[in-house]
Amino acid sequence: MKPNRSLHHLSKTFNFGHAAVSGKADCAEEAWFWETENVGSLRLEHVSKDYVTEGNAVPALHDVSLEFRAGEFVVLVGRSGCGKSTLLNLAGAMDFPTSGTVWLDEMSTSTLSDGALTRVRREKVGFIFQSFQLLPTLSVIENVELPLMLAGQSQARNTASERLRWVEMDSYANRMPYQLSGGQMQRVAIARALANAPSLLLADEPTGNLDNATSEVILALLRRIADEMRAIVLMATHSLEAAGKADTIVRLQDGRVQSVSSAEKLTGMR
Repeated sequence: MKPNRSLHHLSKTFNFGHAAVSGKADCAEEAWFWETENVGSLRLEHVSKDYVTEGNAVPALHDVSLEFRAGEFVVLVGRSGCGKSTLLNLAGAMDFPTSGTVWLDEMSTSTLSDGALTRVRREKVGFIFQSFQLLPTLSVIENVELPLMLAGQSQARNTASERLRWVEMDSYANRMPYQLSGGQMQRVAIARALANAPSLLLADEPTGNLDNATSEVILALLRRIADEMRAIVLMATHSLEAAGKADTIVRLQDGRVQSVSSAEKLTGMR
């Protein structure tokens, strides 16, 4: 299958054009939400999350209250299973709290219609994964172009090229993912996450599969995104070294916030 044909097929399959997938009309509050260009704040207020396994509630987060502002680079640290990924999913409206409230620009994610939630995930939030999640049948530029097409952008190819230039991957635009190194694939994944200029960027162990030198490049890019694009960057990691690039370190243990500290005070690196 040719890459271009794959791209248009995927765009049609997902059917994320101008219309909301649920067909629900946005309420007046949601209309106000979309008039706001950027997510100026992310706030979690007494958030708890339980998962049900074999009829039993298994707590993943317990009474978490945090607040972040535009341009803030935050790292979540803690052992596996401490709740980092759950917190990212709640922040990006991919999941919802069992109790408490997640606020994006003072709008509760739990009160948004299905259509508005689709727009949040597509236009206001960007996602970066440890395993890159590039589509193997699409070229580099087509991977970045896809979310723009799904959002109905008329200049999708031009914007995709611009995002690739920003991460210094424009010269690889016509290559396929299998022709890239791990660090190059992650830079393409970052370009894709930035496609719609999100105000909230969520990164789940983005350096987990990379060597130290390449990890430094990725962390520097995330720092630039916070500084230059004024996005809230929320990154889950096991690496305390990565915290040196951040403004704030949130330590999680057993689903609870253990501490919130200034990265500058802890590391002396910035």
